[in-house]
Amino acid sequence: MRILTWHVHGTYLWSLAHLPHDLYLPTKPDRPPGYGGRAGARDWPANVQEVPVEQLPALDVDLVLYQSHAQWAEREQVLGPSQLLVPQVFLEHDPPRASPTDTPHPVDDPDVLVVHVTPFNRLMWDNGRSPTAVVEHGVDVPDDIAPPALGEGLLRGIVVVNDLATRGRRLGADIYEAVRHEVPLDLVGMGSEHLGGRGEVPPPKLPTFLAPYRFYFHPVRYTSLGLALCEAMAVGVPIVGLATTELPSIVTHGVDGFVSNDVDELVEIMRGLLDDEVLARRVGAAGRALARERFSIDRFVRDWDRVLTDWVAQHT
Repeated sequence: MRILTWHVHGTYLWSLAHLPHDLYLPTKPDRPPGYGGRAGARDWPANVQEVPVEQLPALDVDLVLYQSHAQWAEREQVLGPSQLLVPQVFLEHDPPRASPTDTPHPVDDPDVLVVHVTPFNRLMWDNGRSPTAVVEHGVDVPDDIAPPALGEGLLRGIVVVNDLATRGRRLGADIYEAVRHEVPLDLVGMGSEHLGGRGEVPPPKLPTFLAPYRFYFHPVRYTSLGLALCEAMAVGVPIVGLATTELPSIVTHGVDGFVSNDVDELVEIMRGLLDDEVLARRVGAAGRALARERFSIDRFVRDWDRVLTDWVAQHT
């Protein structure tokens, strides 16, 4: 298929690029959000192609895959008439913000499929008349990335959140600030320097960067499941996080990670992982096995291909 979509989340787009279809990305000269095309540190494959936005209406496509509310709102100004008639799919990356239970999804159209990235997100949105599906994350992590030999890792935890300083309590900025005074933590992500962090790690290098850390701390109160968390699990780094949104359905406490809404308990767990490398390796290995199956790129490709193929078959 020829699929028109947008560059919204670079790592997620990289996963989509594994689909056996051609992706066409609109671009603008200054590369504003959503119109970055093949930008970033990735070596994009040949099935990902750019189209200047002024040429977009003439592009022949089989399906349109929206990835943000702004793209949905401006569709009639950006797309051509034929593109508005092909099957339409909306990829919803996030849970609702205005109200976690009573926010209507902006699509609300029986002819547009809304695909959520977690069951939690689908549960919380008021999807209105739109049919829905869930395709969970898939990450492309090389099999040979794993924690270093015993005694050779870092006696620190890692936190990965973009723009944590400006995103505040929802992403757990206050929790991170409190916990980093109790246990050694490194923060990475865009804008992390504002909180004493180490800056952004290029996405292709992130799994290797994460592997030496003793644990991955997820201080987020309310957001979608982070792809970096999936990558950390896939390389064998134990997950320690708040028991909120989708994470409690993924991590079994004490088996393949640790989840609790008691931050003091989480601090004690982190200290325990720093003191007991064997425990950390055992939990990390269990999480790695889980992630390699649940978040495998092959499973992701199969699920997306089935969803898109079935939807096109129903609407052509």
